Amino acid sequence: MSIDTTTAPTRAHTRTSRAARSAALTLKWIYLGIGLVLALVPFIWMLSGSFRSEADLYQNPASLFPTSITLHGYLGIWQQLPFLRLLFNSFIFAGVTTALTVLFDSMCAYALARLRFVGRNVCFVLVIATLMVPFQVTLIPVFIQLFHLGWLNTYQGLIIPRATSAFGIFLFRQFFMSIPADLDEAARIDGAGHWRIYWRVIMPLAKPAIATVAILNFTSLWNDLLWPLVVTSSNDMLTLPAGLTLFGGQHVTDHAVLLAGATISLLPIAIGFFFAQKYFVAGVATTGLK
Repeated sequence: MSIDTTTAPTRAHTRTSRAARSAALTLKWIYLGIGLVLALVPFIWMLSGSFRSEADLYQNPASLFPTSITLHGYLGIWQQLPFLRLLFNSFIFAGVTTALTVLFDSMCAYALARLRFVGRNVCFVLVIATLMVPFQVTLIPVFIQLFHLGWLNTYQGLIIPRATSAFGIFLFRQFFMSIPADLDEAARIDGAGHWRIYWRVIMPLAKPAIATVAILNFTSLWNDLLWPLVVTSSNDMLTLPAGLTLFGGQHVTDHAVLLAGATISLLPIAIGFFFAQKYFVAGVATTGLK
């Protein structure tokens, strides 16, 4: 009667492998939990601080929970600033600029991805090269140009200089390159031109890229502080982030009002990402942004 001497080591090896996988999974969840806590704590403190009094904030600045709840911060927004006007300006600036960015960037990307012309790759390289130029470098020349056009303190002065982005062109081009060219040929057989192919064939398939560009641009524009402060000078034209700077005085700053305004300004971004997260993740996964 023979004895199988390999069974016991094999079972021990299996148990060891399972224990190692379980330990790795546990460590992964621990790291994820730590990262989640580190990411959420600032937002919890901001939300909590918007319901706290100035005395409570100065007495217990590190506390995540208020000792007493007050609406002073939210009432201060309505009483001390034209809040609805600031909110309206932010939506106009971020919303219209994002829509124009999606349109112009996708049209440029379609030309770079689908049209055959001399110097196409050179044009794409030049577009990518602009990503290395900081926005602050072109700030003064653009400001001077807007001054000569009489566009300072206007919506067109806020919107038009920000209506395109090299990153959006790059992302759209990468996505368009992944769409089979056979669809273009089939559309041409049906008599479609470039505009119809772009609008009726390419763009309906580019929803993930559209959502990605729209979310990234809207978030950046909504939170933009420098550009609205440079281009606008009256309170009626300020956006919400720029208007919140008016709460900061030379000697006294109402932190509760600042935190309440920051909490409200965060809501549109969170809501937009919540509804478009499926397309956003798909867009990042299919354009090489990893």
